[in-house]
Amino acid sequence: MGNEPNRFLIIAGEASGDLHGGGLVRSLKKLNPNCEFSGLGGDHMREEGVKTFFDIGRMGAVGLIELLGDLSHYVNVYRKLASEIASGRYDAVILIDYPTLNLRLAKLCHKHSCPVFFFISPQVWAWRKGRIKEIKRTVDKMFVIFPFEETMYREEGVDAEFVGHPFVETVKASMTREEAMSEFSLDPGKKIIGLFPGSRNNEINFLLDLMINSAVAIKKQMKDCQFILPVAKTVDPELIRDRLQSNPLDIKLVEGQSYDVMNCCDFLIIASGSATLEAGLFGCPMVIVYRLNWVTYWLARLLVNVKLYGLVNIVAGEGVVTELIQGEATVDNVTKETLKILGDSEMREKLRSRLIQVRSSLGEPGVTDRVAVRILEFFKRE
Repeated sequence: MGNEPNRFLIIAGEASGDLHGGGLVRSLKKLNPNCEFSGLGGDHMREEGVKTFFDIGRMGAVGLIELLGDLSHYVNVYRKLASEIASGRYDAVILIDYPTLNLRLAKLCHKHSCPVFFFISPQVWAWRKGRIKEIKRTVDKMFVIFPFEETMYREEGVDAEFVGHPFVETVKASMTREEAMSEFSLDPGKKIIGLFPGSRNNEINFLLDLMINSAVAIKKQMKDCQFILPVAKTVDPELIRDRLQSNPLDIKLVEGQSYDVMNCCDFLIIASGSATLEAGLFGCPMVIVYRLNWVTYWLARLLVNVKLYGLVNIVAGEGVVTELIQGEATVDNVTKETLKILGDSEMREKLRSRLIQVRSSLGEPGVTDRVAVRILEFFKRE
């Protein structure tokens, strides 16, 4: 192998990984224009020239029950990527989050003596901490996006480096709040409540009705409010329209543009996940909700060792934002929390300022550039 790696297999399994993967490919190409990329991803990665064997649209299962529902597809994806790794065509493999698939692929890479870079760590601090030993054996370099992860890995002998969080530069609105309100036909005289049911189809199935029914209950008690729902690129907008039916609340549907929606909202009802941290960077008050299939939920309870679920709370190290998980995610609870915060301007401002503090713990812009430099330095050391 020469000093300049040219062929990378890059694998992301969901929307956020695709976004960060696109940024990393762009950064690597700036440093080495001869780089070629193939793998698993979505629109962001394809826009940067990645040849994708599969799209991330069908990779959204979050539990055993959901995974079994589309098992043949996952088997096909694994087999194809495994054969690519075994082919010896690649100078390195870049794995982005998505541990269910990527930790298995890391083992294969190790077997075939192919260097592995892991960008955005699996949440080993939340569950199955024993995976760190496997990571130490199979991953050449771990690029982590939270400071506490670097400490945890280094204590276990893993070559890990905190590079900052990509959200610091990617999470920004394209319009002012006033421009967004005009663009989305929102009334500046009424409170704006955003509904964020998630980027996976099964999240829509479990959370959308809860959010719509909560919106109905909120509207009954607060006449001067309006609702907006940004549809993630990985979700078919028709799926949402079918659920809204005649849409008596006139919930505004927006395709994409979630950051502009977050920036103009007074409050969010939001699915637990990376979007909670994105919303936190805008200082937007929210209530976090999540529901799973009950079997999946109880299996997760046995495996997961976390007191906080929302990423914004995990990063803050405390329950800054109320979380309503599984049985607590009811219309009544969502409505009460929404009305409580929207009815108290002092509480809203305190929440905003605490959320803005979270940003300062996430490092400086230039994350994917730093990762790209480190990847190419790795080959110069060889």
